[in-house]
Amino acid sequence: MTQRANYLTSNTSGEATGEIHDANSSRMKDLAFAKATSLEELRANVLGVQVDALDMAAALKRIEAALAARQKGYVCMAGVHGIMEAQRNHEVKRAFSESFLALPDGMPTIWVGRSQGLRWMQRVAGPDLMLEVFGRRQFARYSHFLYGGKPGVAQELSANLSRRFPWARIAGTYTPPFRNLTLVEKRDLIAAVRNARPSIIWVGISTPRQEMFMQRYLPLLDTSLMFGVGAAFDFHTGRIRDSAEWIKRAGLQWLHRLIQDPRHLLWRYLRNNPEFIWRIALQLTGVKTCASCNSEAISHNEFHDLR
Repeated sequence: MTQRANYLTSNTSGEATGEIHDANSSRMKDLAFAKATSLEELRANVLGVQVDALDMAAALKRIEAALAARQKGYVCMAGVHGIMEAQRNHEVKRAFSESFLALPDGMPTIWVGRSQGLRWMQRVAGPDLMLEVFGRRQFARYSHFLYGGKPGVAQELSANLSRRFPWARIAGTYTPPFRNLTLVEKRDLIAAVRNARPSIIWVGISTPRQEMFMQRYLPLLDTSLMFGVGAAFDFHTGRIRDSAEWIKRAGLQWLHRLIQDPRHLLWRYLRNNPEFIWRIALQLTGVKTCASCNSEAISHNEFHDLR
């Protein structure tokens, strides 16, 4: 069983499969979650990557419960880039499958989920999630560690977040090189995190490096949760301008970012976007199915109520 399934199983109520009791069905999406009897019904299948069918409120609830229980896990943001990298690299796909949460980051992922009947899915983007966790008082007792960015970015981000959220406890920062860590650097990072003992490590080294980094390093680091938030470090230090909400809802944030940084992003979007549309069309029309996704969902049928 994967690390993700182990986490989920550890929080089940012990009820028989298919007999999940709904204590409070005041909201329709709570009722939909309570009626679910398998992993597949609560996750969107996006080209074989299982994306949790959540909105921001539900994601924060799951994160808060994990931190309170001192559970170890990592959180991935599942957007088009990550989904397509998972098609090309089995290790990336495995990193997504073993995550505590794979959140819907971007409208195309949500549209696919809604087409599969998961109508309550909403966008949970890394930069937005980061601000929610820092800004909500129920997370004030947890400490943070910032890993990523170009030289000086993590320190600047720490200062910005501390000014914006004076109650936030940022225990340390680390700027990694643009390559794999050497043995000495690896030991330095482990020691730095051991000394800081943060509840949360925010990882901003871009997809797919951050997903594989979290999968490999979570067992070595003295922390509870790790979040792969990609460009959030640049968003919250002003290096990237955010787009208007209507642009995000229209699924055009990629174009807004492309206009700001065409040299770095043009090839990524040319490579990923058309292929994603083609593959999703094949999946949604039933021309091509994902047998590996179905088998994974079946193997984890002991999954119960995640709320």
